Amino acid sequence: MNWQEVCEHLGLTNLPFKIELNENGKVLMSPVKVYHSAFQGELQFLLRSRLGHGRTLSECAIATKNGTKVADVAWASDKIFEIIKHETECSISPEICVEVFSSSNTKKEKVEKRELYFEQEAQRFWLCSEKGDIKFFNPQGEIEYSSLVPDFPKHIDL
Repeated sequence: MNWQEVCEHLGLTNLPFKIELNENGKVLMSPVKVYHSAFQGELQFLLRSRLGHGRTLSECAIATKNGTKVADVAWASDKIFEIIKHETECSISPEICVEVFSSSNTKKEKVEKRELYFEQEAQRFWLCSEKGDIKFFNPQGEIEYSSLVPDFPKHIDL
């Protein structure tokens, strides 16, 4: 299966799961809890309020060498948004990709997604824990804060 087929498949609409594809086109589904959605909303709000330009994106599908991965939240500059806005899945990554992880996610999954987004030209990867702690990364590794949004909080309370 490819991402276009997933998007058009009637049996896969309105599922209470996050859907991604692996490198073989196999559909992967992950259940999402309420706190996950709440963090996504807060992250989008904080990004939009701190960056007066560009677009915030939720459930942003990104084509990678290991299939379609879906960033929980992303931010794209106006320049990148013009390239991706009519695509089924992003051919290049938005500048900021954020993942909200839970205890069911493995360390391997966290590292893999970070690496795949950077391979697709992301500039920053943020990781939000199930407790609201935010970690920031550039392609070289973890950083103290994101220079793209230097005043972004390191913790979000719900």
